[in-house]
Amino acid sequence: MKNLKEQYDVVVIGGGLAGFCAAVSAARHGATTSLIQDRPVLGGNSSSEVRVTPHGAAAFHSYARETGIISELLIEERARNHEEIFENGWTNSVWDLTMYDMAVNTPNLTLHLNTTIHHVVKNAERQIQAVVGRVANAETEIEISGKLFIDCSGDGIVADLAGCEWRMGSEGRAEFNEYHAPLEASGDTMGNSIHFRARDMGRPVPFKAPDWAVQHEDAAYFYEDGRIPKEMRGGYWWLEIGVPWHTIYDSEDIRHELTRHTLGVWDWIKNKDLLLKEKSANYALDWVGQVPGKRESRRIMGRYFMTEHDPANRTVFADEIAFGGWFLDLHTPGGLLAVHSEQASAEGYSQMSEYAIKSYCGPYGIPLRILIAKDMDNLMMAGRNVSVSHAALGTVRVMSTTALMGQAAGIAAAVALRSGLLIGEVPERGIKEVQQLLLRDGCFLPNYKNEDTKDLALSAVVSASSSAKLHEVTPESGGFHEGLDVWRDQNHRTQSDHLMQRRGQWIAIGSDQLDVVSVCLSNTTDHIQTIEALIVPVEHIWDYRTDPGPALARTLLQVPPGDKQWIAWPVQLNEASGLAPGRYIRLDLTENPDVEWHRAGAIETGHMAAFEMGLGKMRRYDNGVTMSFRVEPEQACYSPANAVNGVTRPHRFTNLWKSDPNEDSVPWLELSWDSAQTIAQVELTFPGHLVREYHAYAPFYKDPQCAKDYSIVAWIEGAWQEVIRIEGNYQRHCRHTMSPPVTTTKLRIVIHATNGDPSAAMYEVRCYA
Repeated sequence: MKNLKEQYDVVVIGGGLAGFCAAVSAARHGATTSLIQDRPVLGGNSSSEVRVTPHGAAAFHSYARETGIISELLIEERARNHEEIFENGWTNSVWDLTMYDMAVNTPNLTLHLNTTIHHVVKNAERQIQAVVGRVANAETEIEISGKLFIDCSGDGIVADLAGCEWRMGSEGRAEFNEYHAPLEASGDTMGNSIHFRARDMGRPVPFKAPDWAVQHEDAAYFYEDGRIPKEMRGGYWWLEIGVPWHTIYDSEDIRHELTRHTLGVWDWIKNKDLLLKEKSANYALDWVGQVPGKRESRRIMGRYFMTEHDPANRTVFADEIAFGGWFLDLHTPGGLLAVHSEQASAEGYSQMSEYAIKSYCGPYGIPLRILIAKDMDNLMMAGRNVSVSHAALGTVRVMSTTALMGQAAGIAAAVALRSGLLIGEVPERGIKEVQQLLLRDGCFLPNYKNEDTKDLALSAVVSASSSAKLHEVTPESGGFHEGLDVWRDQNHRTQSDHLMQRRGQWIAIGSDQLDVVSVCLSNTTDHIQTIEALIVPVEHIWDYRTDPGPALARTLLQVPPGDKQWIAWPVQLNEASGLAPGRYIRLDLTENPDVEWHRAGAIETGHMAAFEMGLGKMRRYDNGVTMSFRVEPEQACYSPANAVNGVTRPHRFTNLWKSDPNEDSVPWLELSWDSAQTIAQVELTFPGHLVREYHAYAPFYKDPQCAKDYSIVAWIEGAWQEVIRIEGNYQRHCRHTMSPPVTTTKLRIVIHATNGDPSAAMYEVRCYA
């Protein structure tokens, strides 16, 4: 046996998305970092070994897609990959290589793949000195010392070996009064899954199951209990087993059972189901996973314990470092061995049941304290092993959310080390620096914005060649959405725009008055229909309260019979009546199934719709669309000042500068100062990749809104001089270093071409000396 010893500032155990983002962020911020992964590829459950596609908040909320390192990765993967995204089973090795490429190109980062940790060395009661691992197929044992350790192993193996307190299983309802908790506490957890992939061969392909495969004979097992095989290609999350096995110790037994069940399900589809036999005739198995994807095991107790009340009530934390927005998604213990695999699926994915309403949550903030082990002074965790209840795990466990937690853990570790703080002190003494670094690195925090005193752009006067104004979006409006679709496996698509429930449309206010609002409606009856219309103030685009406050205006609209009629409402609102420039209002129309409110043919940036689901709560309408409307006068809601307001996505306002495509052929955004500034770094955040989840984006996708070719020019000695020129960009967050630095009173970002949209646009410009 060969023995090695290495030493680093930060040691990250686990190379899933949480661990990967933790290691990259720590290394980017100057910490020598080791990333230890027990598999040959990075990505954990998202890798080509397991093939669970990363989910996150944008599956349920418009403009809620996760940004930062996970965004860089997913944007790069779409630009490189020929494969379409499909739910579970379709991840290929291009994703593995995208992650590997970033890792090997990150200074200060050392990879240790195929390395399993089996021992922890402690140098004090509350201090880890090193972890010891064995490298598979290399007859090598390696001891890796560090100053700070981040356990992203999923199972919390390092925390367990170090003697930390942890929980596993379900808390009883009485402990925290959680709606989603079972009545009695138990050791039950969500199960593990494997996936399969099938291909259409263009001709009939037989399948004979082995004798050891499970034999299915009862159609009710599938169609009445939420296990409907919707697609022949695969993507069945419900191929899941947990109880009565232990998800850690019995993982191999679970794998064997899952293989038996998976082949049995495919046998049912191919040979027994009267409908699916014909539908699947030409399909052949292409791949069956043999590395189970795990949902739940140990949860390490931290400096704060998050329950489902926090995401449900959107608790605001002073140490907020990430956000979530997946629903409270708790799979039934036992999975395939239980009556149903999940309550939402058993309900047919109803959006209006009590369970659906109380499960819909977010976007909500996540505190740093759940990432810091309470029993150790130099141990953090990120991923599904963080300090949350079983019920809260239902929402924070999805991979894009864990990636955000990982990036925050890496930055917090780097801040602690260079500030001489214990990691447990960072939530109070170092949190502002952590939050500002996260924002600067492209992340989003729901309750915090850019207040970096070093950002010279915050003191600049901002102007532009032109600015688009909001006037109308109609059913005939054309958008630039090539390659943007919906997550096909999601049951949230709306077949009809008839007003089956109250529906609301967010509208950004960019002036001190709103005289007329019009909507495009069809009345399918032969007599006049009446609809109540309201305008209500809202805090932000995820303010889903049905009645967030007293209405600014209310009326009854008369809709005569006919198709696509524009019904005008003279609202005559101004600041005296409560209109607030730089904020959103919501235009609501109440229920009337005989009236159709037509959606627009385009997505107007930052303008989304929601519908009333019940219990005083609304949720995103369809997969994120804009309803048709007109406003008079036009609203100046895309002004250049938005690019320095500290927020890099639609939230309390559009927060976007967008040029008027009819006014200039080479749009630009300009920063100017009263005195000369020395600028060495310019950081830009372009729009795109936010409105819907990763699953909605096509192969080789490059978001049309994102700047493709642009230059940075500075006013030097009485003339504009180009200092940076970029061609072929498709990334959202871009940093440019100017060597040597330039001294100037004016700086312009000139957009020569986008990836398809006729308007240039930008969420943020930052400048640093």
